Amino acid sequence: MKEYKAYRFQAGRLLYVVLDYILTAAVIGFTYFFNMKLRGISQPDDALAIILFTLLFPLLMIIAFVFTGVYRVLYREFGLFEATRIGIVVASVDVVGFGVLIIFRYAGITDSMSLWTWALICILLFLGLPASRIVARLYRLALGRTAVKDAIRTIIIGAGDMGKFALDDSRNNPLNKNKIVAFVDDDPNKIGKFFEGVKIYGPIANVQQIIEKMDAKEVIICIGYADKERIREIIASIGEAQVRIKRMPLLSEMNGPNDKKITEVNLDELLCREPIKLNNHGITNMIHDSCVLVTGAGGSIGSELTRQIFAKKPKTLVLFDIYENGVYDIQMELFRKMREEGNISVDVITLIGSTYNEERMEQVISRYKPDYIYHAAAYKHVPLMEDSPAEAIRANVVGTYNVARLADKYGVKKMVLVSTDKAVRPTNTMGATKRFAETIIQYWSEKSSHTNYAAVRFGNVLGSNGSVVPLFKKQIEAGGPVTITHKDIIRYFMTIPEAVSLILQCSLFAKGGEIFILDMGKPVKIVTLAEKMIRQAGLVPGVDIKIIETGLRPGEKLFEELLLDKEKQTHTENEKIFIEPKEGIYPVEENMKKIVEAFHLDSDDDVKKLLASIIDTYQYKK
Repeated sequence: MKEYKAYRFQAGRLLYVVLDYILTAAVIGFTYFFNMKLRGISQPDDALAIILFTLLFPLLMIIAFVFTGVYRVLYREFGLFEATRIGIVVASVDVVGFGVLIIFRYAGITDSMSLWTWALICILLFLGLPASRIVARLYRLALGRTAVKDAIRTIIIGAGDMGKFALDDSRNNPLNKNKIVAFVDDDPNKIGKFFEGVKIYGPIANVQQIIEKMDAKEVIICIGYADKERIREIIASIGEAQVRIKRMPLLSEMNGPNDKKITEVNLDELLCREPIKLNNHGITNMIHDSCVLVTGAGGSIGSELTRQIFAKKPKTLVLFDIYENGVYDIQMELFRKMREEGNISVDVITLIGSTYNEERMEQVISRYKPDYIYHAAAYKHVPLMEDSPAEAIRANVVGTYNVARLADKYGVKKMVLVSTDKAVRPTNTMGATKRFAETIIQYWSEKSSHTNYAAVRFGNVLGSNGSVVPLFKKQIEAGGPVTITHKDIIRYFMTIPEAVSLILQCSLFAKGGEIFILDMGKPVKIVTLAEKMIRQAGLVPGVDIKIIETGLRPGEKLFEELLLDKEKQTHTENEKIFIEPKEGIYPVEENMKKIVEAFHLDSDDDVKKLLASIIDTYQYKK
């Protein structure tokens, strides 16, 4: 394939050499002899010299083009800069030709080529040689657009430099199937005019009507100087239009020229939800040059925890997980960052094991003596834990107890539990075990004299393992249907980086036994999420991809609670983070003795009843 492309390029260069020779010779010959005709001279005395000059001068032009690199230009990218460059070379060679003619005159070789005739020839060559390439490019563009099959009618929002980049890519990139049918802009001086041959409409607030008018199937947002809030406003203005949305990166997101490419709009932007801004002041000072242990380091939350903690440059970062593949991936990612950044100050230790294996857990904590522990290891999948409740207890309860007890024993400064909104008045096993884990944290907070314990409770995380986003993507790719359990089900959402920033922020605030809760804004209907993901795939919900209800699963709620009553909650330094009032401390030691009975029970219902007898807010229904 490479050899074929090289052959085509060489053949194209040779073709231009031939065309330049013919065009230059033709301009000189026809202009001279047409001028002779007007003057009534049919047979000039120096005709042979003029013919020789006409045949040799184009060779001089070609030699100049070769040495100045004109033939190395990619003519599918030919524009004003390249045209100016050729014009300068042509003008320079014309000056040389003028000098040759002066010498011929003084030598008596020819005197019929007047200076005005040569001036006209120079003008024609100055315009004609670049024009030949411009015409070739325009022809190629027209031919290329008509040759594209299944062209996607596309609107570009932003008639500026970014918009031109997207337009040029659609015209010059053979793999790009976008056919730009309109620009949309807010600038009143641009609206109604044409940009690179494409009409500009506006304002952006009317984009939904413009999409319908132009029968567009895709929208590309190309406003480099906008902020993310403006991007969300534009996406919101597109509304329910049946289009796929893409965008160019914002200038603030670019680190280099290779970042200038069209990307998919991420789900956070698509939901038009403002990302939560967390103040990370003090976190770096806390973590820097310390030893940090992350359990469940290979999971969605755990791996992002390791990334953000790694960036704070701890002395030692211990990755602990039972699943080898996930933790191996994040280990390799961190090693790659160390090579790229030259950061060899962080000692990354990767260990395999389970938190409910007390002996193994003690080996790790006693050896590395971490300053901080972030406990993300848990079983989180609601339906699976309904079918294996004893294992949920083993990982989520016993595992948490082991880590909490050992944190106290070996003088850990802080231990932070990653909890969930499903722990609030739980209706499922997973939520009940996480509520149990929260009571363990509060118990050890009262018991320990040197370790600060805290739990962080938040809602669903966009794109995490086991969330609806990867499931919906697979279902859409398979042609549907997309399955939801109930059309009225709603959930709170946040991104993985936000969730982890919250965990780190709360660890800074932790003084002992707090359950931190985030003000996550408005919840989102799952059916709305499904519809937006289908539209983002360029399909129509209910037409191309069906959405069907399968019924609520055992233990599933229509909505999750965070118990965020701002009147009752304690404020923190961050306006988005609150602390739930402490309740009575559970008799954890007694409960731990009771809960181990679950491992000997044959019936899952008996296990759940046992859990309900300990966690009185667990609303267990058979």
